[in-house]
Amino acid sequence: MDFTVSNILSGLIFGGVGLWLFREAKRISNLYLTFIAVALMVYPYFSNSVWMDWGGGLALCWLAYEIKKSQR
Repeated sequence: MDFTVSNILSGLIFGGVGLWLFREAKRISNLYLTFIAVALMVYPYFSNSVWMDWGGGLALCWLAYEIKKSQR
């Protein structure tokens, strides 16, 4: 497995977002957001392209946003 600059940056950014989301999901007791948070923290280690790094992270962030917005 080779780590590129894009992979490291996306791992840091989406890992930070995932950590924040994990804490927030535990606070409001939402299982779906917890799974999305774990996926955000883990997926950059298994993606093999720049598009997968950023596209997957943005898609998971969008999904978390929609779930959180529907609960208001």
